Amino acid sequence: MTPEALAALIRDRAELQPGRFLTALAGPPGSGKSTLAAAVAAALGPGARVVPMDGFHYDDAILNARDMRHRKGAPDTFDVAGFVHLIRRLRDEDEVAIPVFDRSMELSRGSAEIVGADDRFLVVEGNYLLLDEGRWRDLAPLFDLTVWIDVPETELDRRLLHRWAHFGKTPQEARAWIDGNDMPNIHRTIAGSRPADVVVRWS
Repeated sequence: MTPEALAALIRDRAELQPGRFLTALAGPPGSGKSTLAAAVAAALGPGARVVPMDGFHYDDAILNARDMRHRKGAPDTFDVAGFVHLIRRLRDEDEVAIPVFDRSMELSRGSAEIVGADDRFLVVEGNYLLLDEGRWRDLAPLFDLTVWIDVPETELDRRLLHRWAHFGKTPQEARAWIDGNDMPNIHRTIAGSRPADVVVRWS
C-alpha cells in the first residue's frame, strides 16, 4: 500500500466520525515508520500532523541511574503513562504541546511542537503502539485505525547498520548495539504486538 492509498483510506474512515482521526503507525526498529508517517501526512495535506512516540524516551540521566542506558529503546525505557496521557489529550483537546526526540542530541525536547485545532488527521508513529504488554495495552482503544509495517529482518538489520553509521558508531559498535538491543526489541515487538487493521509492506 502506497502512502497515497493509506491517506485515502484514512480520509474514507474519517468521514464516518466527527473530530480528530488518530492513526497508529507501528513497526519494529528500522521499519521506516518516520518516513512513511511523513509521506502519509504529506499525502493527506493541510490538517495532517505526525505525532512521534519517541518524544517519551527517558532521559539518559534517568537510564544511567537505573542502569538501563544499554537498553535504550526497549519498551520499559519510555514514559508510557505520559504517552498514553498525551494520546487521550489529543482526542479531547484542541491545542496540545508535544515532545520531540532529537536523535542528533539523544534527548527529548519537551513542548517542542503544537498540535492545533486545525490538525484533524494525526499519524502517531512508534515501535510499541500495538504492544500487548503492561501500560502499552491502554493505547488499544485510543486509535481509530491501526497500521503495522512489515519488513524482513534482514532488511531491518541493513537499515539499522546504516542508521548507526550515520550517527557516528563504528561498524563494530553498530553491530554490538543491534545484536544486544535492537534485535531483541525487534523480536519482542513482532511477537508481542496486537494484529493491526492494515499491514503495509514498506521498502
